[in-house]
Amino acid sequence: MNISEKNFNKIFNGFLFFIAIAMIFRKPCTWLIILFAVSNLFFLKKLKFTQTSLLLGAVIASPLLLEILLFWNNNSYLMGIKSIEKSISLLIFPLFILGNFQRIKFFKLTQLYSFFTTSIILFFFIRFTVIAPDLMNKYLNGIDLWEMGYEFSNSIGIHAPALNMHLSFVAIINLYFVFNAFRERKGFLIKIVNFTIFGLSFFFVLFVNTRMALFNMLIGFVLVFFYQVIRKYNFKKGIGIAAVGLVLLGSIFLLFVQKNPYMKEKYTAATFAYMDKIGKLDAIENPEIKVFNSFVTRVSIWKSAWELSLKNLPFGVGASDGKPELDNYYKQTNQHFLAKYEFPTHNQFLDFLLKYGILGPIVVFLYIFTIGYLGFRVKNAIIIAFFFIFFTSNLTDDFLLRFDGIVFSGLWFSIFGSYWLQEKITAGKEELVF
Repeated sequence: MNISEKNFNKIFNGFLFFIAIAMIFRKPCTWLIILFAVSNLFFLKKLKFTQTSLLLGAVIASPLLLEILLFWNNNSYLMGIKSIEKSISLLIFPLFILGNFQRIKFFKLTQLYSFFTTSIILFFFIRFTVIAPDLMNKYLNGIDLWEMGYEFSNSIGIHAPALNMHLSFVAIINLYFVFNAFRERKGFLIKIVNFTIFGLSFFFVLFVNTRMALFNMLIGFVLVFFYQVIRKYNFKKGIGIAAVGLVLLGSIFLLFVQKNPYMKEKYTAATFAYMDKIGKLDAIENPEIKVFNSFVTRVSIWKSAWELSLKNLPFGVGASDGKPELDNYYKQTNQHFLAKYEFPTHNQFLDFLLKYGILGPIVVFLYIFTIGYLGFRVKNAIIIAFFFIFFTSNLTDDFLLRFDGIVFSGLWFSIFGSYWLQEKITAGKEELVF
């Protein structure tokens, strides 16, 4: 099939853009990934690799490769195949994105992604105010504030922590381009649009209100201040601009907390209540109400996952059997509350330890921290913030089990890797080998 380089570049980057903004919608995103893979099969001759890109591709595909390596350890090969299917994008993305790394328009892609994702969430927010006026009235009157983020996320069709992981990354990108507009002396209208989009994305993270995403967003803001302000200006001016920005954002955040009294309870007493009941949650009266989302529940799950993992070293219980085995362990140890709700591990390192044994957490560490390595090598706040988001999110959740986490990390990891490879080629530190 003949197509000009210019048109192929547009189509290729267009696919990446639509996959990125469709990520919070599983079915449309799945079809886009399939179309992306099939279309690229017609242009295999366009793929170009370096020795480094091949190594980086292997790292991105490492969770999938580990699952294939230990496939024999599944009790059910059919369930093992289904488990592999969820991770197949970790082969598609590095193969076709890193193979076309010179075509990636990193900054244009990230800006369009953050702008349109914010616009899509705005649409769903307006829709939510129409279809759930009672919930919005309760929210505005400070009633049952704990349920709002989850109800809003459910109306879109995605789990609240997963949605807010995406939104915190979007807010960080938007702040990056706010500073970029001032640094490059863009027009007044562009600055206003950038600031408005940032303000909306900041609000949406506060509205969904999940703990790790909020924490990650604030850390990401500090990283953007450092890389986009302090490192770009002289020290005195940079500190002054950063201080004003942090005070402004801090004031908005404190005002939001003041208007949302549940946040004070959620981030203090509710989060760390009953820590003396680790592994003994059934001793708490009405644990569904008191500790369903508390830290003590997470730690109790981790304790069980760790104990079960130690019993199944060195190769784990198998990819398809991790959750069933953990559920059975809850029952065997008379942890009825955990057994009733069949909680997953809520920690990616422990999840892979349980499933794959010793190699599991090593692969997770390699996968996540390579993203951080890329960010520090190119000194880019967006990539470093993504690393921090994905690392901390996987300490309290297991996003390499979920479609949104697998695609989210695999896509952006491959894009970040492409940007890094472009920098190496430009600096003359890398050459194409085939």
